[in-house]
Amino acid sequence: MYDETGPYEETTERTFAAFPPAQGRGFAQTWWGQAWLKALEDTALDSQQVKTGRRLARAGAVGAVSVRPGRITAVVQDRDRTPHRADVLLEQLSGEQWDRFLEMAVERAGHIAALLDREMPPHLVEDAAAAGVELLPGLGDLEPRCDCGAWDHCGHTAALCYQVARLLDQDPFVLLLMRGRAERTLLDDLQARTAAPVPVEPADAREGVDAAEAFAAGDILPPLPEPPELLDGPGIPPSLDTETPPPSDVDPAALEFLAARTATEAQRLLIEALGEQGAAEEELAVGQDAVRLALGGPGPAVAERLAAGSGRDREGLASAVRAWRYGGVAALSVLEEERTVEGEELARARAVLDAAWDEDERPPLTARGDRWTVTGTGSQLRLGRDGRWWPYREERGRWVPAGAPAQDPATALAAVAEATTGGSESE
Repeated sequence: MYDETGPYEETTERTFAAFPPAQGRGFAQTWWGQAWLKALEDTALDSQQVKTGRRLARAGAVGAVSVRPGRITAVVQDRDRTPHRADVLLEQLSGEQWDRFLEMAVERAGHIAALLDREMPPHLVEDAAAAGVELLPGLGDLEPRCDCGAWDHCGHTAALCYQVARLLDQDPFVLLLMRGRAERTLLDDLQARTAAPVPVEPADAREGVDAAEAFAAGDILPPLPEPPELLDGPGIPPSLDTETPPPSDVDPAALEFLAARTATEAQRLLIEALGEQGAAEEELAVGQDAVRLALGGPGPAVAERLAAGSGRDREGLASAVRAWRYGGVAALSVLEEERTVEGEELARARAVLDAAWDEDERPPLTARGDRWTVTGTGSQLRLGRDGRWWPYREERGRWVPAGAPAQDPATALAAVAEATTGGSESE
């Protein structure tokens, strides 16, 4: 029976945060995850929609996934970012089928131990099938519903199925929840069938510390001071606009800029300290710190000094600032360091590029080091050390960042087209 409109307990629904874009690998690493995807591919009548769903899932277009008995749900965005609600229905097990499954599991304790280790051994599925209980879906078992109006599996429901395969890899209890039982309920049912009564120790036999004594001991230490109040914004540095001329070696504009940036940095550090937001950032090199300072929008004179002090010209500093806004130190490294990609990293990069487009859609690429340029155009992809692809475009004979990085090269390259259509980013 499908869960269309019937009531269900709130505790039987689980919501999983959206996965980041998938790296160049298969979505299902376990045999049961692969069986789930086979059910999708066997059910869908249009293989092109399955490919579209795979691309959407790889690009991170699937939002948070809600799983409850008989149904999985997520919002999936098209390449143009139009959202669609996608649902996939899976028939729940009947009460009689669950009884047979529990009886089988009680007789074979190793099955439950495997599930608790987040494994689903083949013999568990085989023993359940022998008891008349089909755990994994088969041909036609994954029924699509999507507000795009498709009557068969569309790219949105296929993308949802690909992401759920990743969830199943991590936790096979997700499948059992779709079949009708939450993990806690299932384990309680098993315990009720197997556990012997646990003797309760008399209250006077337990040792402990008297509550009144423990509370009285708290007066030994003084109370902690109240944390300082967090101001609405950084302080305003004093003005240097006086009648006294500055010394010849002092630039008032640069000094005022540094004072303002110091106040902003002090505010950020205070927020981190009060919020306990983790460790401090690593110390920046001189060239990196110059770019960070330039983010504050200094005047032309200060920008000129920052550029010269970091070994860049004005355009080079502007490109570095743009890169920093897209990804900090990592983005700056991609902009200014050309490195060699070889061996396993090169093979992995080629595999990701091959999988990013259908054979007739892939643009012609010319590779040099960590850079793949679309032949005859001003578009380029750069491979970061973390495996992400950074979009670049050519402006006035200089390659500049064109968008945020992506795990999927097709998504990154699409950002170049969007940036080109929208015009050059203001510096």
